[in-house]
Parts: sequence; C-alpha cells; structure tokens
Amino acid sequence: MNPRVKSILLRLLGPLPRPLQRLAVGLYRDRFAYLYDLMRRIGRFDAYRRWVSLHDTISDADRLAIRADIESFESRPLISIVMPVFNPPARFLRAALISVRDQLYPHWELCIADDASTLPHVARILAEYAALDPRIRLLRRPRNGGISAASNSALALATGEFVALLDHDDVLPVHALYLVAREIIRHPAADLIYSDEDKLDRRGRRFDPYFKSDWNPDLFLAQNMISHLGVYRTALVRAVGGFRSEFDGSQDYDLALRIVERTDAERIRHIPHILYHWRAITGSAARSPAAKPHARLAARKAVAAHLERRGIRAKVDFAPGPSFQEIRYPLTAEPFVTVIIPTRDHSDLLARCLAGLLDATDYRNFEVLIVDNLSAEPETAALYRKIAADRRVRVLRYTQPFNFSLINNWAAQQAGGEILLFLNNDTEVIRGDWLRHLVANAVRPQVGAVGAKLLYPEGRVQHGGIILGMGGVAGHFHLRRRAEDPGYFGRALLQQNLSAVTAACLAMRRRIFEEVGGFDDTNLPVAFNDVDLCLRLRERGYLIVWTPLALLYHRESASRPFDLLPDQRQRFQREIAYMRRRWGTVLDRDPYFNPNLSLWDPTIALAFPPRISYSWRAAGSAAPAPMPHSREARGSASGAIGRVRH
Repeated sequence: MNPRVKSILLRLLGPLPRPLQRLAVGLYRDRFAYLYDLMRRIGRFDAYRRWVSLHDTISDADRLAIRADIESFESRPLISIVMPVFNPPARFLRAALISVRDQLYPHWELCIADDASTLPHVARILAEYAALDPRIRLLRRPRNGGISAASNSALALATGEFVALLDHDDVLPVHALYLVAREIIRHPAADLIYSDEDKLDRRGRRFDPYFKSDWNPDLFLAQNMISHLGVYRTALVRAVGGFRSEFDGSQDYDLALRIVERTDAERIRHIPHILYHWRAITGSAARSPAAKPHARLAARKAVAAHLERRGIRAKVDFAPGPSFQEIRYPLTAEPFVTVIIPTRDHSDLLARCLAGLLDATDYRNFEVLIVDNLSAEPETAALYRKIAADRRVRVLRYTQPFNFSLINNWAAQQAGGEILLFLNNDTEVIRGDWLRHLVANAVRPQVGAVGAKLLYPEGRVQHGGIILGMGGVAGHFHLRRRAEDPGYFGRALLQQNLSAVTAACLAMRRRIFEEVGGFDDTNLPVAFNDVDLCLRLRERGYLIVWTPLALLYHRESASRPFDLLPDQRQRFQREIAYMRRRWGTVLDRDPYFNPNLSLWDPTIALAFPPRISYSWRAAGSAAPAPMPHSREARGSASGAIGRVRH
C-alpha cells in the first residue's frame, strides 16, 4: 500500500481500537486475500485448542503412569533450571515458579538470579517460594547487569549435569522435565536437547505452536530453532564461557551456536512434544519479534561470529521476516557446470528455458547438454539449428523409450563438468544469480545435493523441498503458497536441510553422483528417482540443501503424461511399491518434518492424531491409529501425484 494512502487511512480510523484499524487497512489493501488469511488464523487457533484437548492434555491417569515410569528409571539426572529475573508482573512470576514446582519429575533445582529488580513484589515472591521448597536456590545481584549477566549468576548456582533455560514469565508443562530426563537416560551422550513450543496469551490460552524439525544445521543458521525448551550439558556451557552480554537479546542463540561447535549432530536431540509455553505479552519477542530490534542485530552478529570461528566464508544478511538470517556463500572461482536438460518436442518450453540459462544467468562457466528423446516436431529441429552456433550447447540424441533416470545417467557420463545440474525443460530463470547460489552450496564438503525454490507461472510455490510420507510417499512443502509467504515459521523463505529436493532443478558434485551410482534407472524410471537419490546421499552422511535464493518458474510436467492416465498408472504403482519396500521405515518419519503435523493436508495442518510416542502409555506406545474416516487415514498412493517432479 502507498505509505501516503496508509497514513491518511490511519488518521481517519484514529478513534477506532488498534485491532479494528488493522482489520480496515488489511481489507483496503488485500480485499478477499486478507479475509481468507484472517479466517485461516482463526481456524488454526480453534484447531489447536481442539488438538491440545485431545492430544496434549495430561490426565490423572497420565500423571500416575509418568510417576511409575520415573520410578523405573535406572538413573535420575539432576536438571538445573536457570532463571534470570527482572521486574516481571507478579502473576506471571508466580505462574513460572508454580510450573517448576508442579513438575512430575522431582529431580530438579531452580537457580534464580534476581537482577536487582526494582518492583517490591519480586523479592517478596521469590523469598516466599524459596522458603517453600529447598530445591529453589536464590541470589540477588547488587546491581542490574542485563540478562546475560543475570543468567551467568544463576548458572553459578547450578549443580546439575544439565541446565534448562526458563524466562521469568514463561511456563513449563508438568511433564517437561520428565521427557527431558527420559531423553537423557536414553541418549546419555546428548549435549543439547530441545523441544517444540507454543505461546500463551494474557489470558493463559495456548496458541501458535512451533512443531520443529529435528537437527537442521542450515535452518539453525537462519533462525534460532532450538530456542525453547533448550537444555544443555552444564560442563559444555561452562566450557564455552556461559552467556555473553554483547549478545543480549539473542544470548541464548549465541550460547547454542557455541555449544554446537563443541558437539556433533548425534548429540543434538529433539523431543517432538510441546514442553514450553512462551508468554506473549506487549513488548515481548513472543508477541512480536520487531518489539526488540536489538535482538535481531545480536542474532545476526552471533551467526556471523559462529561462521568466522568455524572458518566458513559466508555473508550474513537479514532475511525476509522479523527475526531471520540469510546466509550467502561466496564463490572464489566458478567450477565448470554441466547442465543436463532432457526434452522431447515442446520447443516453446525449451526455448524459454535456454533463453534464461544462456542469456540471463550471471554464472558463465557452464555447458548445456540437451538430451533429445525422439523429438519429431519441425519446430524443435529449427530450434536446434538456431542454437547450434552457441559453443556452450550440445544436443545428444537418445533414441530409446523414455526413462528419466536412464537418460540423465547416460548424459552424466558425457558431461565435462565438475558440477552436474539436472534441469527440466519446463523451467524458466527469474533471477540471474540462481545458478551461483546452487553451485556455492553444492561445493560445500558436507552437502550432497541442492535444490531450488520453484514457482508456478502464476507466482505460487510449486516446490519448497520434499517431505517424506506426505501423500503416501513424498510431497512438496508449502505447495501453492504465495511466493512471498513466509510459510511455516519462515521455512518457505529460509535455506534449510530437507530429506529430498526435486530433480526439476538439482545440483550436485559429479564425484558424489558417481559415488552413489546415479539415479535408479531399473526400479524408478520415471517417478521418485530424485527422492531415492537424495535418500541414498543421506545414507552416506551427506546433507540435502534447499535454497530459496535460487528461484525459477516451473511448468510442472508440462511436457510429459500425467501419472493417472491408464497407460501410466501401472508403472507408477510399481514405483510406489518399490519406494515402500526400499525406504518404508524412512518414509514414515521424516526428520525435517514434525510428526505432530499432518502428512495429508498440504496447508501444513495439525495431525489428528500426531505420530509421536507417549512414552508413559502402554510400554511407550505411539498415538492411537487414525480412525478410518479421518483425514490421516484417507490417503492413497496417488496422494503424491503432481507434488514431486519426476
């Protein structure tokens, strides 16, 4: 909206309450789109209340079962809760203290540092609760030093093997420390444990749950996905020097970044349960990250320092959104890239693809292998004659029946590039730097393959990475969201690790492609070959990266038959059956997609029921199976059709 128009509108609406002002401005600006988004937010709030009632409310029977499970623990690690305090409202401070004392796991200590609070109720309440419970350890700092200084004072009181971080106005659910202790016992080498989280409004109602990815190093550089509840090995926290005041506002993020440098992925554990309720009140980052701009600056500085300590040359910018970073990896040289484009007729699509590749791409050191698979139209022959003068382009004739995997494997054998880029003929360049971002990630030693953000021609997301199990085998993340939509907690706009990316635009080092044997041209001639390739890369320890910095249009499957046509369906069903045989258990639990989210709703909705373990129930049984009529049970093998490019 024009700033002048918005200013006039706000002046006219001045007497109205702020929420009504926002509603009027939104309606003026976006009309029906705003109303749709508003109704979606309201629907999510109601759905979450229902989900909490059904799947995240601890009953009396649960309490008894949890206590019985604790009695069976072979060890009982002491967890020190570190809580800096400065002038919280009385009722919120009491709620935080009560939530700790109500923990079903009793082996904790609460280490409180009052940072010279000036409100008289703070000292009175803290003294009251310290007198009630000997597990509460309390000190008062003589002068205010800020949150890092206060956190370090509280940390000095800790005697537990692990420390958990709690803000002075937030709340832990009663089973939080039980599940943390259980994770420590099951994974005694763990150095860092984090959980899912949600928020509390002023009336104490839960909303806005963040169901997180398992450890996701690229996403962690873009956002503090650990945040709440964060639990750290005490010795490591002390070894890295505790909290640093120069990062106040993002001191937890800075601490986690330094801890990550001292450990490895196997020692970072994610508990897919809501174990922290973050208070969203006026002026808090939970209510609006923009309320604390200094925190965003501190976060950017913390990530830049982390990369520098690790010897990684990268630029840290602000990403779209209120609290995210964008990591740009530079290239000191341009390794030679071979772009492989299978095609059959549809010269109009290929011409657009080549125009963007040859004329609008700022990366220059590449060759293009067009693999022609039995084209017959005269327009295609004319296009080949036209591009014959470009020394960067070769046309290879492939005269066997269509087999996407075999075509690409055959072309890769004739490639001269150090980097292979598999590209569909129905893609179109949007920004000139797209190939540079793909290559800059592909040459990172730990990266196996890199995928791009692909948009439908009308500007909505076609490919935001692949989620395993979605629709049956695999499906696209953030499908049909607006291009600028941040998606699920910013993940539609942030570089991250995922289980797979589409071969419609996939870059990787040739050496690694040969190491894993290329695409499976025997079992997966058309469908799911990109998913299978990425999973074999992950089997060998490589990361899969999806970057929105590489942005293209994709007219999905415009040049080949749809998988539900009668002559294609039998082949498609064979490929589905193979994927289930080869990867069944892997497909059932994507580490980069939370089991509390639905695999059958592309809008990224809650799972009813979630696919998580309730460890205290019936020997650690998972959530009950979905009823036959539920959305979670209605999926079929065709659910993935059209979502993954093959």
